[in-house]
Amino acid sequence: MSLAHDTGHTLAALCLLCAAVIAGADPLRGSGDLALVVERASGSVQIVETSGNTSLCRVEGLGDLSHASAVFSRDQRYAFVFGRDGGLSKVDMLTCRLVARTVQAGNSIGGAISQDGRLVAVSNYEPGGVRVFAADTLKPVADIPATYGDGQTSKVIGLVDAPGQRFVFSLWDAGETWVADMRDPAHPVVTRFTGIGRNPYDALITPDGRYYIAGLFGEDGMALLDLWNLDAGVKRILPDYGKGEQKLPVYKMPHLEGWAIAGRRAFVPAVGRHEVLVIDTDTWQLAGKIPVHGQPVFVMARPDGRQVWVNFAVPDNDTVQVIDSQTLELVKTLKPGPGVLHMEFEPRGEEVWISVRDRDQLQVYDTATLEKRATLPAKKPSGIFTTARAQRIGL
Repeated sequence: MSLAHDTGHTLAALCLLCAAVIAGADPLRGSGDLALVVERASGSVQIVETSGNTSLCRVEGLGDLSHASAVFSRDQRYAFVFGRDGGLSKVDMLTCRLVARTVQAGNSIGGAISQDGRLVAVSNYEPGGVRVFAADTLKPVADIPATYGDGQTSKVIGLVDAPGQRFVFSLWDAGETWVADMRDPAHPVVTRFTGIGRNPYDALITPDGRYYIAGLFGEDGMALLDLWNLDAGVKRILPDYGKGEQKLPVYKMPHLEGWAIAGRRAFVPAVGRHEVLVIDTDTWQLAGKIPVHGQPVFVMARPDGRQVWVNFAVPDNDTVQVIDSQTLELVKTLKPGPGVLHMEFEPRGEEVWISVRDRDQLQVYDTATLEKRATLPAKKPSGIFTTARAQRIGL
């Protein structure tokens, strides 16, 4: 290529950029510091940026977001929002537009995006089962009915993506965990694990994608599946999980996807107890208990694992506590206000965003000083999801 040709190409690019500036077009920006905030009461989402802690826009028309979650395309441009009304919505994070939406079921409880980013799966309460869609068009690709027993259909919970182009999920009514191999999307290959325990209510996959763990509402303990060794089947762990010397009312079940994994320890919300449990992830045995302010809902680790942040169910949902993951001591109790529903760390952990529903606020805290850095208005905010999740397994 000649120097003249190269110079001409550069000048042409500069002219296009100048024309865009003169025309008043928005400057180009990346997506890596963006986050999506669910505004549960108004069927809208707010898009914020975490470099300057400002709001960019609001996208409306997403239906019932009372129990909504989101995943992202691998380029971080698009968010796929799963609504409680069965709606699957695709939002352009850069142009602030709702680009596609389909109501694929009557009642859904979350979803996942495949390892290659081409498939979006939704787990359903009604009619049950998992439905899979093309990420680019939201056209149906596969339907996996959650049938068991004598033709019965189960609610599906705990849907996550796993390495090997797989989705893993559990069946509330059947007490089963299924692994769906989606390498041929039109013909999923499903491996079923039965008898894992009564009423699995939520599940997680460890950050390395190896272990899938389902919590059980109908009995004590948890069910662990080693995705590297499926032939070993499901193993029961933590047999006392859920028991208490004095059982307390469970106002809201803990979210297991909010487990904190820090080094060789997992920090787990106890069920019906004012405790965070410490688990040795080498042996999956109980290694300690940390008394906390109330019934934990989310127990989340800062990205470097050095801190664990905890929020709580009613009547204690005005409080957030910070635990030192090395000493296992409480280092700070914060009072953001009533209705703390979710927390989300920025990708490198220097700040954490907290949704405070009953104050219609987002609050941002410095994780080193534990001081509040910013407050933004939001309409009954709940889930907060950063685009960095696009590069993490199971989120």
